[in-house]
Amino acid sequence: MRDMTEQTGGWILHVDLDQFLAAVELRRRPELVGQPVIVGGSGDPNEPRKVVTCASYEARAHGVRAGMPLRAAVRRCPEATFLPSDSAAYDAASEEVMGLLRDLGHPVEVWGWDEAYVGAQVPTLPDAIALAQRIRAVIGTQTGLSCSVGISDNKQRAKVATGFAKPAGIHVLTEDNWMATMGEHPVSHLWGVGPKTAKRLATMGINSIAELAATDAQVLTEAFGPTTGLWILLLAKGGGDSTVSAQPWIPRSRSHVVTFPEDLTDPQEMARAVTELARRTLTEVVEQQRIVTRVAVTVRTKTFFTRTKIRKLATPGTDAEIIVTTACELLSLFDLDRPVRLLGVRLELATPAAATGTDVVGAGR
Repeated sequence: MRDMTEQTGGWILHVDLDQFLAAVELRRRPELVGQPVIVGGSGDPNEPRKVVTCASYEARAHGVRAGMPLRAAVRRCPEATFLPSDSAAYDAASEEVMGLLRDLGHPVEVWGWDEAYVGAQVPTLPDAIALAQRIRAVIGTQTGLSCSVGISDNKQRAKVATGFAKPAGIHVLTEDNWMATMGEHPVSHLWGVGPKTAKRLATMGINSIAELAATDAQVLTEAFGPTTGLWILLLAKGGGDSTVSAQPWIPRSRSHVVTFPEDLTDPQEMARAVTELARRTLTEVVEQQRIVTRVAVTVRTKTFFTRTKIRKLATPGTDAEIIVTTACELLSLFDLDRPVRLLGVRLELATPAAATGTDVVGAGR
């Protein structure tokens, strides 16, 4: 019998639902199909400090993007329909899709509401393409949602391939076509190379993926350290992680953030907000029967300067007084002489096995 919990090697399919949140809304509002739709906040485009969560492709054609303030989105696309976010609906739709993927009989590693990796237990690339076609057909007919599929022999390359497949397509990236396809692209197009790394590479005269792939490993390890240096070199050459695990993912933290309608300037108001965030987050942790190991507080000022401070608890636990006190003490470590627009509290958690004293291997992803 095949082991359905994990696959290493072979073909990996990255399945990404197209314009997922907007697509879920369009599924229950078919009269809006083909029109610009923007999801975010309470659905009021004039709501201050709320941002776009998802935009339909028609809205994206007007320059609307996720993370953009709703007020900016309505200026770019005033004819759009604005809808409130509905997490429960997105949870249900995601579970529906992931269940269909699992029913196909291959390991499925879920990476969020709208994406997952499928370890294609098939022998050839044509078989993997056929599976991708089947996935698109099953999801489309059973849910009315559309997806794109990237195919490769590792997760990172499959993820990049999906970008070429969108919307509603299938794309293959392998060792044979990797450099021809990606060589001239900027290093920021690699999944796992962020803006800071790309900027630092640029100071070294490394801008394209081909240039990064041709860089001596010693140069990169001296600049970034042995782990990061070798990893980004591997990514540039098209390598990556080839393991798909169907084991349930265990969240390592719980968090809540609040963006204030008006900037806070009173430290006591900030402390009250942090206290409320800590208590709300802890309530969810207790409901899940988890244990807190670290407390983190994030502060974002009016100028969008953002910093996070973290403290490890002397003894892991769920004592509200200790956790709230720790959060407030962390807040006091910030220089609070500037108006604050956002506060956040994150509680990092022990894994269930760690709480009982057993070792955990590969608990994260």
